[in-house]
Amino acid sequence: MNKLILTFILLLISTTALAQKGQFMPLDTFKKAYFSADTQWQTMWVDQSLRAEIEKILQHPFNGLRIRYWQQEQRSGWVFEEVGKELPITAGVVIENDTIEKLVVLEYRESRGGEVRYPFFTDQFDQASIVSDAVDYRMDKDIDGITGATLSVRALKRVALLALFCHQQIMSNE
Repeated sequence: MNKLILTFILLLISTTALAQKGQFMPLDTFKKAYFSADTQWQTMWVDQSLRAEIEKILQHPFNGLRIRYWQQEQRSGWVFEEVGKELPITAGVVIENDTIEKLVVLEYRESRGGEVRYPFFTDQFDQASIVSDAVDYRMDKDIDGITGATLSVRALKRVALLALFCHQQIMSNE
């Protein structure tokens, strides 16, 4: 009897952990939701000065040579991966007229903190914009955290800021 109870408890714990993980929206579905079918990837090349600003936002080294995105007029779409506690979180961010229209967790790989994928959390980013001064970058609105998901929340804040920053860069180059 004890083995049966132990097996049930282990199954329950592993099922709960797996419920946090998963691909919640494929990349092509994300693109189709916000951009026309003929919208193609574009490339923003990362030079040394841009890299320094990206690293300031991310608070860690950035090794990429380019960042890919979609753009239609004043709307851009970005897909970034940022580590929460141990594993990357893939998030898509749509920016329109310098504010976040939508942030979507496309794939979550951590065993805890998966609540960040739900609209009660991601909707907080809607209409946020970037504010910068000589020292740092931040959003113009507060994002409430989630107990037990602190590192995932921080990762998504960095993704949102990076998307806003990159959007500013492409709009200023036009």
